[in-house]
Amino acid sequence: MRNFKGTREAFAAAVMDMAENDARVMVVSPDSLKAMRATEFGETYPDRYVECGIAEQGAVDVAAGLASCGMLPFVGTYCGFLTMRACEQMRTFVGYTDQNVKFVGVNAGLLGGEREGVTHQFYEDLAIVSAFPNFTIFTPADPAQCYHAVRLAAETQGPVYIRGGSGREVDVYDKEAPFSPDGITIWRDYGKDAVLFSNGYVLDRVIAAADLLKDKGIAVTVADINILYGKNDAKIVEAIRSAEQLFTIEDHNINGGLGSYISRLSTEHAPRKVKRIALTTYGESGPAKELADQYGYSPEAIAQTVVETLR
Repeated sequence: MRNFKGTREAFAAAVMDMAENDARVMVVSPDSLKAMRATEFGETYPDRYVECGIAEQGAVDVAAGLASCGMLPFVGTYCGFLTMRACEQMRTFVGYTDQNVKFVGVNAGLLGGEREGVTHQFYEDLAIVSAFPNFTIFTPADPAQCYHAVRLAAETQGPVYIRGGSGREVDVYDKEAPFSPDGITIWRDYGKDAVLFSNGYVLDRVIAAADLLKDKGIAVTVADINILYGKNDAKIVEAIRSAEQLFTIEDHNINGGLGSYISRLSTEHAPRKVKRIALTTYGESGPAKELADQYGYSPEAIAQTVVETLR
């Protein structure tokens, strides 16, 4: 495993490592090679790197064609540019035809940007991609998990969308910890007063909130949901059944993301009360961590919402 720091570097490290042993691995860039920290890939494997320029729709079309010929293409860029500009192409030329294309969208959520404002903060991507049949969604919580998510995506048949950050993510998992194919990892198991489901780059804040709640005498479980709409949700449903009150905390719009997924599973398998903590408006420009605090993602704010809901 190569060394890396943030999720973008983790993506680049993963495709480099895989390319050494798999000649099918390719990178398709809509003028994003530097943004994805993948310049080394283009220099090392020029015949497996396709530069499409600022043309996300064309990049997805190219990737679909490569996949139809047996190649294993990865398309990486800012997640909003990918899922919004190339929405039709992802749906029709990859989803409908069930092509083996892998997408990595970075700058996800408030924590995904840094002083770039609403044009480079994207919190609608999961809602868009979750509407596409055949797509599997990976939501890694830190750089190490992003590395392993990219490698698991290569082993997963069909379209996969991986949600990446900006490079400022907090390390949560051990670097060698695998990306769970079950779609869930339990991080705190203090009790069943409630289950706090989270994912992505707010997971460390939710874990801290659970520790604060424990000090207040409230015993909760924290579950990282790293796969949305996967083929095996049995263990997620098991966690849903374990408590009467559920919370979802995600750096995404309140519609169409983790909260919608857990609510759907609860409705279908074990009806429970679900309190969703998510964005209900557009973000502002500023330091990412300060914005996250302002929009209710501080450990103290999360813990307070849990306390007030359980009263």
